[in-house]
Amino acid sequence: MMRQLIAALALFALSACAGMVPGGRPPLDTGAVSQPPPLIADSAIAAGLAPGPPLSSLALGEGDAAGALSAFTASCDKILFRDDASGLTRRTDWQAPCGAARSWTRPAREFFAAQFETAIVGDGQAFATGYFEPEIAGSRVPAPGYAVPVYAMPADLVRGWPDDIPVAERTGRPPLGRLDSAGRFVPYFERSEIEAGALAGRGLEIAWAADPIEFFFLQIQGSGLLRLPDGTRMRIGYAGQNGREYVGIGAVMRERGLIGDGPGQYPGSMQGIIRYLREHPEEGAELMRLNKSWIFFRELTTDGPLGSLEIPVRRGDSVAVDPKFVPYGAPVVLDLDRDVADGLWIAQDTGGAIKGANRFDTFWGNGDDAREIAGGMSGRGRAVLLLPKGTLARLRSR
Repeated sequence: MMRQLIAALALFALSACAGMVPGGRPPLDTGAVSQPPPLIADSAIAAGLAPGPPLSSLALGEGDAAGALSAFTASCDKILFRDDASGLTRRTDWQAPCGAARSWTRPAREFFAAQFETAIVGDGQAFATGYFEPEIAGSRVPAPGYAVPVYAMPADLVRGWPDDIPVAERTGRPPLGRLDSAGRFVPYFERSEIEAGALAGRGLEIAWAADPIEFFFLQIQGSGLLRLPDGTRMRIGYAGQNGREYVGIGAVMRERGLIGDGPGQYPGSMQGIIRYLREHPEEGAELMRLNKSWIFFRELTTDGPLGSLEIPVRRGDSVAVDPKFVPYGAPVVLDLDRDVADGLWIAQDTGGAIKGANRFDTFWGNGDDAREIAGGMSGRGRAVLLLPKGTLARLRSR
């Protein structure tokens, strides 16, 4: 997914070991954002589903609804052909709203009123963070000032079982790793090894970044823009991950007393963390290497970063969710104590730390204002899920 300077910070602390997913990322946090309550239910059905308020009672602006309708229509190419992990909907449930969306000419608010009914998952108490698409300096070719390689997926990154794991314990999906020279399955190279040149000379470079700190944060975001020397931009997106442990450096810095509100501490903000890393290059490099995870990229020719639905996410319209609780493509109305995030969103993405009912990560595009909004987003309030009409009755009858 996508981030740079301020949004990325939040990612660090909230998801100390979260695995990255396409278009996903840990949530933003400087090590201080409070976490939602521990997970209890493991699905929307287990969390409990109740009818929501009348759609007419929700304050939806026409502009907000129009953007959401466009995002929903784009989602239809995917949700009509995939199963819903939440168990709330079936593929056929989306046929009517998707068919109507493609030819809708009346006000967008009327579309949602005509095609959807409201529901509350669990207690409906929402917690939302934000993410964005970072933009950093980069080059397609090696050049002075551009020394940080942006690697594509290596062919030797495979899944397998280490010899020391008994066959009886080999359940689920095998871990990521590589085969060493003796043919043994071992963990893949971690960040420090890759920085030391473990992948150099293999032709994997698709670009070079100028600033290792900014590239570190872009990796956490999962996608971003490279501002090339000629002024054009190259969009890169998540292609894979090395399978190694993710460590949130914001939390580590807070534990070590490097950031906070005390005397001699750096501010516990993205700017404060960046400032520390720049003013203490050796210690900063050691901190970043604690995060063993490394993200591999591919060039994207889309007009936006790709979410986990493999369609471009849109500013103010796309939200990351836990698909066990919110169906992909479903509209969600948020009413938070952060008014900028109030309104209608479409579930098009997920993230390693976006877990549980009513947990959301709102997308804010790119640019300075996107970085500011996403980096400061920590909102609580109410979430109302919109489901195709007839869904609640069908679920009650089974």
